[in-house]
Formats: sequence, structure tokens, C-alpha cells
Amino acid sequence: MVVDFKRARNDEQRTERRRQIVDTAATMLTEMPVAKLSLNELSRRAHLAKSNVLRYFDSREAVLLELLDAELQEWLAQLERSLEPIDGTPRERGDRFAAILAESLARRPVLCDLISTQATVLEHNVSTEVALRHKRATRLAIETQARLVLRYVPELGAQDATRLVAVTTLITAAAWPYSQPPEAMLAAYAADPAVAALRVDFTDLLRQTLAVTISGLLARREDLPVGAAPIDLNASEPVL
Repeated sequence: MVVDFKRARNDEQRTERRRQIVDTAATMLTEMPVAKLSLNELSRRAHLAKSNVLRYFDSREAVLLELLDAELQEWLAQLERSLEPIDGTPRERGDRFAAILAESLARRPVLCDLISTQATVLEHNVSTEVALRHKRATRLAIETQARLVLRYVPELGAQDATRLVAVTTLITAAAWPYSQPPEAMLAAYAADPAVAALRVDFTDLLRQTLAVTISGLLARREDLPVGAAPIDLNASEPVL
């Protein structure tokens, strides 16, 4: 049911209305994947006409991009609070950090689903203003995550920490859909153990990929000339 629409009269009311719409989308994504979330159903659940939702967001994709940015911020804040110092060699600390990242992302299926559709769906059908706001938020998230990487493996340096962030995003985007098979694939896995071996375990795949990436980046740094200047994180090339 759509209730009578009351236009937001000030910035506080507009912010609250936007938050209501984004929160509704977040709740829906606990029940369905991004692909099945329609603007019509979002409007219905937010108790607004579709035209009224579009007063606050360009499109369904604009709503989901804002949700993605919020989910990233929440994930990184939680990750930072949970990180504890560990001892060991750079590789041992890298392995542990890879496991922490993989496990923390696996506990956030909504975030993983949003990341998996970011480039192919969510960044389409939005205005330049929305795209710019999203990419600025993305850059801040990259910098925050890179700093967390350096807390565990400072030997990587700023540029390689940023590269690890890019790999984390790309592997999450690729692996998540494969780890959420439809009913026909689940039935095929259940019917044939040889076929079942092809099923992707998201956490394990991400953990292994990140651990190997960290080891590889560390090995490459060992080949740098002695005294090579560190690279400023803010000056590193864009990765997303």
C-alpha cells in the first residue's frame, strides 16, 4: 500500500527520506539478490509511489550504489574494530590477514552481492553527479582498506596495499556469483561427487587468492633496489 506522499521540506527531512529508501533496499537484499530487486517493489515496500522514490534517486541503481557505499563503510569500520595485533613473519601475517578479510566479507552477503554487480549493473543508468559521489566514496574506502592492510603487513608499502584492495574487490565480484548456485546446479552437485568438486567455496577461494597475492607482492618488493622511495597512497593510480 502506498501512503499519501508528503514532500520533505528541509535537508533533514530529505536525508531521512533517502535513508528510509536505502534501508528498505537493504532489507530486501536479505531476502533476494540484486537482480530481483525492482523499483516497483522497492517503492511498494517503502510505502511510496515510484515517482516519489525518483524524487530522491535517479534510479534503482542509484539507490543501490548509495547502499553499496554505506555497506562498505560499515564493513570497514567493523573490520577496524576487530583487528588485533599479531606476530610472525610478513608471510604469516599476510596469511592471517587474508583469512580475516575473506571471513569478514563472507559474513556480509549483501555487500558481496552489491560488489558482484557494481561494474555490470549498478554503475549504469545513473547521472554524472551520482557517479562522481559514488567514486569519491569508493576512493575513500580504498584508502581506508589500504591503511588496514598496512597495519598487518606494513612491508607491502602503500602502492601494493592498494593493489591488494583491488584484488579483494575483483575476486569478490567474480567469486560471489559462482558461490551462490541456482537450484539446478545444486541438484547437479548433489547427483555427482565429481561435479560437486567444481562448486566454489567463496571464503576459501578468496582467502587463498589473497594469501597468494600478498606473498607475491612481498616477493616482488624483495627485488626492489635498496633505498627505493615509498609511494604515496594518495598519489597511486586508480584501481577501481
